[in-house]
Amino acid sequence: MAGYSTIQKDFYRESGKWLSTFKILAKCVNPNLHFVYILRKSQKFSETPVLGLFWKVVLRHFQIKYGFQIYPETQIGEGFYLGHWGSLVINPKSKIGKNCNIAQGVTIGQQNRGKNEGYPVIGDEVWIGPNAVIVGNINIGNNVLIAPNAYVNFDIPDNSVVTGNPAKIYSNDNATDGYINNKV
Repeated sequence: MAGYSTIQKDFYRESGKWLSTFKILAKCVNPNLHFVYILRKSQKFSETPVLGLFWKVVLRHFQIKYGFQIYPETQIGEGFYLGHWGSLVINPKSKIGKNCNIAQGVTIGQQNRGKNEGYPVIGDEVWIGPNAVIVGNINIGNNVLIAPNAYVNFDIPDNSVVTGNPAKIYSNDNATDGYINNKV
């Protein structure tokens, strides 16, 4: 997979095909993919004065239009996939690994007090279901499925399924099989 750009890897997750620049732009009619494209451009040019400002302004417009609150400062691995559009908040100091899926209504945020004051670090191959909330200075392992409506404010080990509020952890070596497709 060397030689492919981060944008190509993100779009590969959706289709399972390596796309040309033209085909990527054609897929940007989909709000999720359109936003990921603009996010990656704003990340790529963040250190370039004129282009960086241009892409940040464009990103801000589409944050408001689509309801995604994801900033270019957020560290997100390749193969990022947004399942649906609207109402998504990710703190810019959070870190997200490779091949992660995030559904609508998810909040990945900071905790301002207590033993977990800080921001989440999310591993590789994590599937986060609709309306899940992940907060605090916690680590989410690799191959973790966070069920819809789960509230997670503590560390989650690798190979786990997390459900409920308060969250409960169930060990599962195949936690994301069938949920995370077309991995890069």
